[in-house]
Amino acid sequence: MSGAREQVSRLLALVPYIQARSEVSLEQAATDFGVRPEQIAKDLNVLWFCGLPGLGMGDLIDVDMEALEGEGVIRVSNADYLSRPLRLDSSEASALIVALRALREGSDDDVRPIVDRTLRKLEAAAGDGAALAAQVEIRLPEQQSRVDELRERLTGAVTAKRQVKLDYYVPTRDESTARVVDPLRVVSADGNTYLDAYCHLAEDQRLFRLDRISSAQVLDSPVDRHAGLQPRDLAAGIFQPSGEELLVTLRLDRSARWVAEYYPVERSRDERGGGLTVWLRIGDPALLTRLMLRLGASAELLEPAGLAEEVRTVARQALRNYG
Repeated sequence: MSGAREQVSRLLALVPYIQARSEVSLEQAATDFGVRPEQIAKDLNVLWFCGLPGLGMGDLIDVDMEALEGEGVIRVSNADYLSRPLRLDSSEASALIVALRALREGSDDDVRPIVDRTLRKLEAAAGDGAALAAQVEIRLPEQQSRVDELRERLTGAVTAKRQVKLDYYVPTRDESTARVVDPLRVVSADGNTYLDAYCHLAEDQRLFRLDRISSAQVLDSPVDRHAGLQPRDLAAGIFQPSGEELLVTLRLDRSARWVAEYYPVERSRDERGGGLTVWLRIGDPALLTRLMLRLGASAELLEPAGLAEEVRTVARQALRNYG
């Protein structure tokens, strides 16, 4: 499955990749990018309509489709501007500096040195743009400031190996719960910051979103030792199916295809009329029920049949409430 976000990232890398080689076989490009040759061919059909803003059809990136279809070789032209060094005027440079400063304020400790190095290089090259950016005061929203303070406190608990008492909001049950946890680390992923910890209430390892923690009290008691417990690797995303979760099948209308971009789809199949059938795993049936109510008539839950009937029952109850 290749979503729109993955395709955009691939397109941004594909052009300089081809330019550095003059030409490359479709099979080799697919291998290097870790996708099927059919996907690279789809990417190239999108690339054909790309170019700088304001250019006409004759100025767009040109893909040699005859070479692609006949020889299985990729060649592109009319994309030399992508290999030229990026030049920023003073206003563009100052805007980028301000954005980096804001990014630094909300970054983890391991990210800040990278941002600092980038800022120093950019400020040295920007001249007047850096002076203009220095006049801008960065103020984070109150919620972000609270999360930053909480992150610092929890990071201290991780370092000191101290237990933490949390008041945590569980959205699927719409309730706040008190629990004691053994913190492992504080980590950012998918735009949110999480505490990775062993939860004594759940008797298992859990991720807690910091913006859902209403209070966090660092205790004097040391963390318990849990054999084999390690911080989670979130490189593949927050939700990482173990294979034990429930496998569901959804048929999506054209307007609901976005579901495949935002949820961990195992496989998919295009349907007539632009629809899509997807297979995905879920850890909490309540989340699926909420998704189906949100999608309404633009989606149908095919399997499992028992859960599909439960969703229909909840939907009928919701409709009666409107009456």
